Amino acid sequence: MSLKKIETLLGNRASSLLEHECKTINKKELHQPGPDFIERVYAHSNRNNNVLINLNRLYSHGRLARTGYLSILPVDQGIEHSGGASFAPNPIFFDPENIVTLAMEGGCNAVASTYGVLAMVARKYAHRIPFIVKINHNELLTYPNKFDQILFGTVRDAYNMGATAVGATIYFGSDESSRQIVEIANAFELAHELGMATILWCYLRNPAFKKDGVDYHNAADLTGQANHIGVTIQADIIKQKLPTNNGGFTALNFGKTHKKVYEQLSSDHPIDLCRYQVLNCYNGRVGLINSGGESKGASDLADATATAVINKRAGGQGLISGRKAFQKPMKEGIELLNTIQDVYLEKKITIA
Repeated sequence: MSLKKIETLLGNRASSLLEHECKTINKKELHQPGPDFIERVYAHSNRNNNVLINLNRLYSHGRLARTGYLSILPVDQGIEHSGGASFAPNPIFFDPENIVTLAMEGGCNAVASTYGVLAMVARKYAHRIPFIVKINHNELLTYPNKFDQILFGTVRDAYNMGATAVGATIYFGSDESSRQIVEIANAFELAHELGMATILWCYLRNPAFKKDGVDYHNAADLTGQANHIGVTIQADIIKQKLPTNNGGFTALNFGKTHKKVYEQLSSDHPIDLCRYQVLNCYNGRVGLINSGGESKGASDLADATATAVINKRAGGQGLISGRKAFQKPMKEGIELLNTIQDVYLEKKITIA
């Protein structure tokens, strides 16, 4: 896809997103994505050789192979949101094989899904595309609904099915977050021991994070701190929602922050807000991938393009987009995934 088509998809956002110059955190201070990222960064860490091999598998597969960027198809919504809510728009994805097929045909670096989905087709596909086994989930069949990430699978079974990496979610800010942090820190330690990479969904969850009609669940300062805790428990890749505002700590009047976070290290521009997330991932030493969000229909292609441009220009390492792809016919899902990847393949779109 040409730069002209990307500009067309961005519409009236094109100039703001493609020409923005970041004056908060200089790009030279970041550990930027690139073909040598594993040798330049991870090889100096405590990760063992088998973890480095599996990280290399992730970064060497699909259309973005050896660019330092990632395009991942995540399909864990059958548990997180219910099978009906997730797959009724396109029932073929009740079948695990179609989930893996979409990731492969869509040129993704990897497919991320539930323990059950990937186990069902592991012997056929685990050697053909990197598997990221999501080991914990929230489920909404319990009545009344509760919001807690509980383990559905084990690290060792993910290893036995040939997984390249394990993924997990922590609901930072929730009453259960302390247990989840300890639980997933232990799981990630075992995953590294066995040679698998680790990916953490760093999500916020607390009704108190909404105040005076403003939702701070995606605030740059709060999500940035979630990222900072995530890299502390040695997540190799952080998955985070794109920030939509800032000032969560100050508006909610809790925790600790500093005025420079808002006056010098970020601005209200989406690229600067995302860069603050990258900063909290050890200046980019741990890759930040942003989520694609829910499907909104006709605007999905344009929205996914904008998210990819923001992430790339902020210094992030890619996108993990699910519902925008699998809630469409297979051909349209592939087109959306390829469009995201084209942003990262376009050399004229550079880090701001």
